[in-house]
Amino acid sequence: MDFSWTAEQEALRAEAKAVAAAAVARYGWVADSWINGYCPPFARELAQRGWIGISWPTEFGGAGRPAIDRMIIAEELIGAGAPVGSYWVAERQMGPSIYTYGTAEQQLRYLPGILAGEATWCIGMSEPGAGSDLAALRTRAVRDGDGFVVNGQKIWTSFGAVADFVYLICRTNADGPPHAGISELIVPMNSPGIEVRPIKDMAGGAHFCEVFFTDVRVPASNLVGVEGAAFKQTMRQLEHERGGIDRLVSNHALYRRALDRADLGDALVRQEVAEIETRYRLGRLLVYREACGQAPKGFSAATKLFCTEHERRVADFVARTFGSQTLLAGDVARGMCYANSYSIMGGTSNILRNIVAERILGLPREPAAR
Repeated sequence: MDFSWTAEQEALRAEAKAVAAAAVARYGWVADSWINGYCPPFARELAQRGWIGISWPTEFGGAGRPAIDRMIIAEELIGAGAPVGSYWVAERQMGPSIYTYGTAEQQLRYLPGILAGEATWCIGMSEPGAGSDLAALRTRAVRDGDGFVVNGQKIWTSFGAVADFVYLICRTNADGPPHAGISELIVPMNSPGIEVRPIKDMAGGAHFCEVFFTDVRVPASNLVGVEGAAFKQTMRQLEHERGGIDRLVSNHALYRRALDRADLGDALVRQEVAEIETRYRLGRLLVYREACGQAPKGFSAATKLFCTEHERRVADFVARTFGSQTLLAGDVARGMCYANSYSIMGGTSNILRNIVAERILGLPREPAAR
């Protein structure tokens, strides 16, 4: 088996590395740049290069290039701390959902803005009391004439304060088993009845938001897929979220800074670096296998579990390397405070272990809480 890169892939990586370095020089370095680096001008630059939607099918405006090309570009951009957040969620998740399950009218209306780097999207998924358990969500959309009326609350909604649209996961039918009756709606964030409250986290970031929906009217034409049968759609969407390179390289830029400072003459430090580098390469193989469609169905849970726990190990290494500086304000302190969120966002590690046990290994289901 040949794991080497092709000449074209090596050239693409070199180009992406140069673009990332130039972006960092102009816009600044951002830790966890796929979620904290909001920079629409850089998104438009990438769109002009044809790098947004590079692996989307050509019939939907993409370049139709292999998914591994997108991974190579993203690994270099995020790994350097270039600010990709304003388009990241839309390109990673919303676009593929719309061209897979959306109507022709929805594809014509929404995909061009994503490809141009002009539209920012957020995902209305997590709720208070439901957390990572989508089957427990309670935000309701009730049919009313030619549309829906939405009421409920979402939380941990990244980019909610700046997004143009929310891709809303909601309940349209409360009858039947918990996994039934779930639908997906596209909701403009300027709709009357939407209130956004940013949440400032302990690391100083404010990308998370609470989003409240009070009698928000949404046209029925904004329904994506089949009403009440979206659970499988949402699970497919999560495959994009959990199996991507962003889950491996969130704090890689900070790691590079620590590596420059580390005492590599110390045998223990060298051993820890060797372990981190080994895990990074293993994580990259898992991510690339997801991108190439070679991973078993549902295996993105295992990929995210491995990669985000690697990121937490990186954060520990960074803290030990910078020592007392970790206690001061700045990127290092912020990185340490933020690190625990890696294994929570997009499904906690415990939820993912249950998924691996039940859906991949076929072990008995966890007993329901009493």
